[in-house]
Amino acid sequence: MKNLHLILSSVIIIPVALVYGIAHNRLLPMLFGFDNGTTDFHHILRAVMGLYLGMVVIWITGMLTPQYWGTATIVNMVFMAGLAFGRLISFVTDGIPSHVLVIGFFVETMLAALSYRNWKKYKAR
Repeated sequence: MKNLHLILSSVIIIPVALVYGIAHNRLLPMLFGFDNGTTDFHHILRAVMGLYLGMVVIWITGMLTPQYWGTATIVNMVFMAGLAFGRLISFVTDGIPSHVLVIGFFVETMLAALSYRNWKKYKAR
């Protein structure tokens, strides 16, 4: 399916973005056990939410407008590969994190690979 990578990415990233930007006070301490009480930290998380939701807008635009599909797919591939690469660096420098973050690494890697596969398969059409 041509848009599978964009659909899956959007379905996953929207709730993650909302957790970062809206529900971080409740959910992040519960999931990861850290305090996130500073104004600067809240600001950073809300900026990340905006970045993630901006990516979703690009992906949805690519699904709805064929001329932007290639751009949306490349953006998706780079976004997911960038997240996975950052986690890989953290695995080496910081150690293995909680299982939620390890699963995230594998999902991001799979979505980057699926994006690349679909880009190669459908870019000429």
